Amino acid sequence: MIGATGYVGSHIAQRMALAGHEVSGIARSVSGAARVTGLGARPVIGDLTDLARLDQAISDVEAVVYAAQLLLEPEHDTLAALVERLAGSSKSLIFTSGTGVLSQKTDGDWSEASFAEDDDFVPSKWLARRVETEAFVRSAVDRGVRAIVVRPPMIWGNGGCGLIEAFYASAARTGEVCYLGRGLNLYSNVHVEDLAEVYALALERGIPGALYHCVAGEVAHRTLAERVARQLGCPLRSVGFEEAVEIWGKFLALIIMSTCSRTRSPRARIELGWAPRHFDMLSDVTHPAYRSV
Repeated sequence: MIGATGYVGSHIAQRMALAGHEVSGIARSVSGAARVTGLGARPVIGDLTDLARLDQAISDVEAVVYAAQLLLEPEHDTLAALVERLAGSSKSLIFTSGTGVLSQKTDGDWSEASFAEDDDFVPSKWLARRVETEAFVRSAVDRGVRAIVVRPPMIWGNGGCGLIEAFYASAARTGEVCYLGRGLNLYSNVHVEDLAEVYALALERGIPGALYHCVAGEVAHRTLAERVARQLGCPLRSVGFEEAVEIWGKFLALIIMSTCSRTRSPRARIELGWAPRHFDMLSDVTHPAYRSV
């Protein structure tokens, strides 16, 4: 597991360990190593810039799951290094992308566009490099790597949703829960435990070179913001893009708050037999972890 100490990676590592796999996870610190151990996995001290340690970590494994958070160029370089080292081995490599690559800037409006795994689309120019990384990983099947890409939508559950956290953060900064424009835009969503199940199924029965989505539902930004405002007992307010940048920073305002990204997951449901078990994203709003924002 690369990214085993993160929100997504920790749930994947735990799911793999519970399935009986021997799991190892890269950790950059003693505290990170303790977190990996707590997941039922074996910690490997190091980071992604240490290629010698990376070589050692993947030398005796059957599969590598990448769920780290890096900038797009280092991300591509890391995946290139992994493919180079796994070439000809027939080992599995699962890369975590995201449906931000499909997002459309709507300034808070809803879009009817919805994309399944292999639908054509024009990628967000801000995330075009990730689309190139996806294609590079999928093409690694031609080099003897059982490569698969998972492209999650908005992830929620167990108090770790970045979007819900952003609504709480807006209240902490302005005294009001803010959303952009009419707040009718959304990202399709999935619970983090259902997402972890996709990786377990992909490892077991995924088709080499495949791309898998995983969608359980949709909730508009304004609906989430309203629920957060009710939880906090504070006002709700629409903001324009410039104020959104002041509240959340340019990247979050541009890639999440002003865009719509609606997806479907027929390939994951048919080929993997995946079906989500959690559907109520609004239920995550009350998790106490968000109170610390």
